[in-house]
Amino acid sequence: MLLASPWKPRLADGRGSASERLVEALARDIVDGSLPSGARLPAHRPLAWQLAIGIGTVTKAYAQLERRGLVRSIRGRGMFVAGLSQATSRMVDLSINVPPQQLSDRLLAASLSELARRLDADSFGAYAAPAGRLEHRALLARWLAPSGIAAAPERLLICNGAQHALAIAFAITCGPDTELLIEALSYPGAIALARRRGLRLSGLAIDEEGLVPQALDKALHEAKTAGRRAVLYVTPTLHNPTTATMSEARRQDIAKLCRAYDAVIVEDDIHAALAEPGTIAIASLAPERTLHVSGLSKVLSPGLRIGSLVVPEAWLEPALAELAATCTMASLLSCLIMERWLSEDTAASVARSIREEAGRRVALARELLPPGTAMSSGHGFHVWLPMAPERAKALPARAAASGILLPAPEIFLADAQAPAGGVRLSLGGPKLDRLQDALASLRVLLLDGSNDPRGRAMP
Repeated sequence: MLLASPWKPRLADGRGSASERLVEALARDIVDGSLPSGARLPAHRPLAWQLAIGIGTVTKAYAQLERRGLVRSIRGRGMFVAGLSQATSRMVDLSINVPPQQLSDRLLAASLSELARRLDADSFGAYAAPAGRLEHRALLARWLAPSGIAAAPERLLICNGAQHALAIAFAITCGPDTELLIEALSYPGAIALARRRGLRLSGLAIDEEGLVPQALDKALHEAKTAGRRAVLYVTPTLHNPTTATMSEARRQDIAKLCRAYDAVIVEDDIHAALAEPGTIAIASLAPERTLHVSGLSKVLSPGLRIGSLVVPEAWLEPALAELAATCTMASLLSCLIMERWLSEDTAASVARSIREEAGRRVALARELLPPGTAMSSGHGFHVWLPMAPERAKALPARAAASGILLPAPEIFLADAQAPAGGVRLSLGGPKLDRLQDALASLRVLLLDGSNDPRGRAMP
C-alpha cells in the first residue's frame, strides 16, 4: 500500500498559469523544508481533482520540478522530493556577475598549445617583478588608452584581479582618519573591503546617471569641516548594481569637486571595454589624484585573473610596497595568455562578442519581465530592478523556491541599516534557454500581488 502524501494541495497566489502556480507552491514548500527529502507527492489524478485542474497540468508541473532537481520519479511508486543538493545544482544562478561565455574551446586550446611551445621550465620557475613584466604592463596600458588614460607602463601595476587592485588602492589611500565616500548602492566587494579595514563609510545619493555631484559636494564639505580626510570610491561606467553610466559632463563635475577639496579618487572602471566608444575615464580628467582600477575578468573571462592599477606618481612607491607585501606577482601563465590575446586583437574581438551577447540578454530581460521593471544602460550583463524594500527583501527567497538564485539586496548597501531599494539580476552566467525560463518565472513573481512591479525609485 502506498503512503499518502503529507502535502496539502494548493496553488500559489498570482497571475501565472495553473501549472506555474502549482510549481511555485510545491517548490516553496520543498525549499523551506515543509516537504522534506523523500516525501511523496500526491498522485496526478487525485491532485488534479482536488485543485480543479487538468491531469496534464499536473504532469507538466511535475516534469518542471523534476528538471529543476526538486523531485524524482520512481517507476511504479510515484514522485518524491529529492535531496536539496541535487536541486541546488539545477538552479539558475543570477546572483554572480559574470560575462556571457564567448571563449571557444578551440581558442583556449590553441592559446595553451602555443604557450607550451614557448614556455620552458626555467622561465616558469623564475620570479618576476611584483608589478609584472614591463612589456605586459605596456600592453595593458595600451588596452586602457581608449578610455583616455595616458599611463606610462611604470605607473601601471599588474595585480591578481581587479579586487586585488582595489584592495591595494584602499590600503594606501585610506588611513585611520579617512572617510570613504561611496555610492549609496555600490559594489559588494568594495563595501566588504572597506568594512574589513574599519573605514568610516558614507553612502552618497545616486540617480539614473550615477553619483549625484551635489551630494558629493556636501559630503566633501562636511568632511573638510570635521577635519577628516576624504577618499571617493566611484564606478562611473555600468555601475554595479544599477548599471548607471555617467555622461562626460557628470565626470567633469566629479573631477572638479575632488580637485577643489583635494580629495583622492579610486575609480572602478572594470567594465570600461563594454562602454560606448568615446567614454572617458575620470582618471583622464584628474590623473594627479585618481587611482584607476580595471581588469580582464569581466570583459574577457573570469578565468583570466589579471587586474590593473594605474597610480599617480606620488602613490607609486607605496603601491609597489603594498603589492609586494600582499601577492609577490601575478600568474605567469595568465600574463602570457593576456600577452597573446592583447597582441593579436583576440581580446578586442572577444570583448565585442561579450558586448553584443550582453545586449541580447538585456533585451530579452526587457521583453520577458513586466514593462518598466528592469533598469539598464550601455552594454553590461546585469539589470537592476528597483522596488519597495519589503518586496526586495522577499524576492530572493521566493525566487529560490522557483529554482533561481538571486543576491541578497542588502549586500549592495553602503549603510547596512538603510532599506534595500531593489534587486540585481546577473544575466551572463546561465545558458540562454535557462535564462529565458528563469526570466519567465521571475515575471510571474514580479506580477504576483502588485499592480506596480516597479516599486519605488532608487535612493
